[in-house]
Amino acid sequence: MKTRREVIGLLPAGGRATRVAPLPCSKELFPVGFHSIGTKRTQRPKVISHYLLEKFKLANINKAYIILRDGKWDIPSYFGDGSMLGIHLAYLVMGVPWGVPYTLDQAYPFIGDSIVALGFPDMIFQPADAFVSLLAKLEESKADLVLGLFPTSKPHKTDMVAFNAKGRVKSITIKPAQSKLLYAWELAVWKPVFTRFMHDSVASKNFRACASNRESHPHKQKELHVGDVIQAALENGLKIDTVIFENGSCLDIGTPEDMVKAIRDEM
Repeated sequence: MKTRREVIGLLPAGGRATRVAPLPCSKELFPVGFHSIGTKRTQRPKVISHYLLEKFKLANINKAYIILRDGKWDIPSYFGDGSMLGIHLAYLVMGVPWGVPYTLDQAYPFIGDSIVALGFPDMIFQPADAFVSLLAKLEESKADLVLGLFPTSKPHKTDMVAFNAKGRVKSITIKPAQSKLLYAWELAVWKPVFTRFMHDSVASKNFRACASNRESHPHKQKELHVGDVIQAALENGLKIDTVIFENGSCLDIGTPEDMVKAIRDEM
């Protein structure tokens, strides 16, 4: 897949994994299934974030930043420079614990005018070529941002997306208790205009005041989500399109039940 600009992958790995704690490793290194290595194709455990990096590579995304919380040094120790996957990896440390947009913004000085591909390293999804489709849509549709939508029956766990007949996003609803909407966004690719919008947004007084208040009053403020920034981008006139993976699947391992399902599905 060729694009006019370099594509850089971003993997936010700043979470504490409290719902599945205690773990003997960072959640992103939790083994799910097996893969073959060496000329003898010896079977070895395959960690959850390996799946996302494989799918980046399939879309010719050959450079990625993993953005860490302090203390999660087992991730760079495991993946190193990425040569085990044939991808160039570098690591950044998150600045403030106010939500994924702030974590992603740590990469702002290093992204430049590149296209960004966002995936979550505690998630397994199909189809394998999802990022190929997203990057093609980004180029052909002239959108600023393209979301990968997957069917879900658990709206309370994710961001639900309303879109028109042409697939253009109308609104984002973050983790509603119930919803008539059928699809959630789980992947994204975007152009520099959205990178700058996110950077300006998290630096703005309104976003920072809300986040700071959440630190002081954690029971009164919700975590800031990427969906918050996407909704703000919509309201500011950015064009957001979708690729709908109607027969696709997406599963994160944020709960013990989903961990069990992921292991069972990949065995």
